[in-house]
Amino acid sequence: MKELTTGDYIVFLVYFLIVAVYGLWVYRRKRNADATSKDYFLAEGSLTWWAIGSSLIASNISAEQFVAMSGNGFTMGLAVSAYEWMAAITLVIVAVFFIPVYLRNKIFTMPQFLHQRYNSTVAMIMAVFWLLLYVIVNLTSILYLGAIAVNGISGINFTVCLIALAFFAVIITLGGMKVIGFTDVIQVFFLILGGLVTTYIAVTLVAEHSGSNGIMNGLKIMSEKANDHFHMILKKDNKSFIDLPGLTVLLGGMWIVNLNYWGCNQYITQRALGANLKTARAGILFAAFLKLMMPLIVVLPGIAAFVLYKDQVFDSGSQAALTDNADKAYPILLNLLPAGFKGLSFAALTAAVVASLAGKANSIATIFTLDIFKKLRPDTPDNKLVSVGKTTVVVAMILGVVISPFLGIDKKGGFTFIQEYTGFVSPGIFAMFILGFFWKKATSNAALFATIGGFIFSVIFKFLPNWTDLSWLYKYGFAVPNKDGVYEIPFLDRMGFVFIICIIGMWIISTIETARGVKTNGLEVDASMFKTSRSFAVGALLICGILVALYSLLW
Repeated sequence: MKELTTGDYIVFLVYFLIVAVYGLWVYRRKRNADATSKDYFLAEGSLTWWAIGSSLIASNISAEQFVAMSGNGFTMGLAVSAYEWMAAITLVIVAVFFIPVYLRNKIFTMPQFLHQRYNSTVAMIMAVFWLLLYVIVNLTSILYLGAIAVNGISGINFTVCLIALAFFAVIITLGGMKVIGFTDVIQVFFLILGGLVTTYIAVTLVAEHSGSNGIMNGLKIMSEKANDHFHMILKKDNKSFIDLPGLTVLLGGMWIVNLNYWGCNQYITQRALGANLKTARAGILFAAFLKLMMPLIVVLPGIAAFVLYKDQVFDSGSQAALTDNADKAYPILLNLLPAGFKGLSFAALTAAVVASLAGKANSIATIFTLDIFKKLRPDTPDNKLVSVGKTTVVVAMILGVVISPFLGIDKKGGFTFIQEYTGFVSPGIFAMFILGFFWKKATSNAALFATIGGFIFSVIFKFLPNWTDLSWLYKYGFAVPNKDGVYEIPFLDRMGFVFIICIIGMWIISTIETARGVKTNGLEVDASMFKTSRSFAVGALLICGILVALYSLLW
């Protein structure tokens, strides 16, 4: 393993100082002695469209993508880009249909939506649910994967990496959403610049080791040597089909993953909830365009690493590490970069990790403070709520540091691990939200069924192969053999099945209860809310056109 050079440390220090100084300037310039809790948690009315869009991407792109998605690029190829490219369309849908509902009804947190639409019981259950999910799965996985990457690149002790990343994120988070939002613009700059530099050098390395030169030749050689890595729709005989089951990425569970993540997730929607509709939509559309280029940054390096691995370019230790764990691909690849460029890529990776940690910690603090603490102690003064929020940030990050070494990310890879285990709750949550938005008859008991029942059914489908033979589903494409030869249902398909069950269950319960006279709390929704500006419509159509072209080319 190569150590970071003095030039690398200088580049990284420049990044650190820019973020720190700019963050302090934003904090001092926009600080208000009478700031409310909403101002601290949501940066109410102060984020511009470019800050919202940048913050969305900075919070979303983390070690989960740089490390774990590059690992998936190494094993399964470009097909994993479906998460990124489908997210671009999802963001357009969220901007048109979800954000107007939140803003018209003055909703600032997801538990608040559930309280307003259903009742306090549903809201409190889900607030606790989200806190556990955010801390135990999301925050810890970001820390764990980020520390693995930083350790692999710099040689710094793993525990030191964990603590340093957590400390840097806490400093940014304590400044509130204003500091997070505006410093995320810089984080995204380093993230994209460093990521593109890494991709360029990785692809040209492929060309050089094949006796050629240039990025276009490198791409051509990659497509020849790893042709099976350049298809968006996997066939049943592909060993990665169990993680990306064919057309499900276009017609099934992938929509639940994306719509739940981008539209019903405090961690993400929080960036837009403090703005007006026009600004929020512009910011989300900007994020959608940035999403289109993410596979260039987080997937192509993984494919390049696979080709270099096949050609045995890496040293014996790296070759063995990649054989054992594909998530090592990105850190190992960075060790091939020249001095200075490695520092830039190191800064990009750190920016991605820290921005995601800050965003996640802020969302944890928001939910705990406004939806749990304030409900239990409604007379708490506003400045005290801000203090509680800051304390929650520190406690959550400490828990993340303590738990993350025991996370036990399995050999599927970090990205798939996170998607699968978040998917245990996603179908029920999304069913509860989508009917809560657009069907006024949905009742509180129906929402509870989706919340609790959705989780139970997800567990049942997960362990179903242990109880019965599912090989008969293989011919329909809904079951494939795992590495042990046992037929199981791909988790994206499981999510689709559970979502359908939740929708049907909610419809039956709500229909019975409304017939008995049970009253519901419908939201203020009308068709005029969903009208968009001409410029937004042009941008949305452009995104759709690009995606159609990409899928047509890479089918």
